[in-house]
Amino acid sequence: MTTDTGDLPDLEVGPHDDEPHESGIGNRLNWLRAGVLGANDGIVSTAGIVMGVAGATSDTNAILVAGVAGLSAGALSMAAGEYVSVSTQSDSEKALLDKERRELVEEPEEELAELADIYVQKGLSEELAMQVAVELTEHDALRAHAEAELGIDPDDLTNPWHAAWASMLAFTVGALLPLLTITLFPDGSRVPVTVVAVLIALGIAGWISAKMGYGPWSRAVVRNVGGGAFAMAVTYAIGALLGTHVG
Repeated sequence: MTTDTGDLPDLEVGPHDDEPHESGIGNRLNWLRAGVLGANDGIVSTAGIVMGVAGATSDTNAILVAGVAGLSAGALSMAAGEYVSVSTQSDSEKALLDKERRELVEEPEEELAELADIYVQKGLSEELAMQVAVELTEHDALRAHAEAELGIDPDDLTNPWHAAWASMLAFTVGALLPLLTITLFPDGSRVPVTVVAVLIALGIAGWISAKMGYGPWSRAVVRNVGGGAFAMAVTYAIGALLGTHVG
């Protein structure tokens, strides 16, 4: 079929310079999600632990032990949780791709009609949709069907080890800030200095995650800072209350 291109704009075909079309965007977002979640959790949870203990006692050793225990447990928990979660997702993706491979071998005509129908639902005419389906199938049948039907890139499957290591490392780095701040500064200034340091770190983490994920940075910063401030206030109050009554 010959397509009349007389009414089409005379533009050079290619991606927009300011949009993320590079290969591996799925794994990049996977790393970003795991890293941001790990860093935020490391900062907030460890800050909550050490602030809670600081509210109950001024003993630096007790604060340090609690903080190190929280860091170790949290980092391992984040890594294990990410590995299990992403492994489940990866297994599902592989199973769906295997099913698609079988269907392409056993029912090629039905699969071609299904692919064409997807493009009809997106707004193409039946004739053009069938032409697109045929050409994409001839080029790379599995990729065409996987991306159109499943939203999966066969060459960019989620990696559970990447997510686990990124999450554990990010948690550890995030947790070190409140742990070191509250144990290295003297008793009179450790709490306010830790609060300020944590809120600044959460603001930076929110800004970085928004820039890397192409989202608005202001909302990300407000979410991070607000959640961290609330968590520290609550845990410090609980620690102070328990320290007064139990101690």
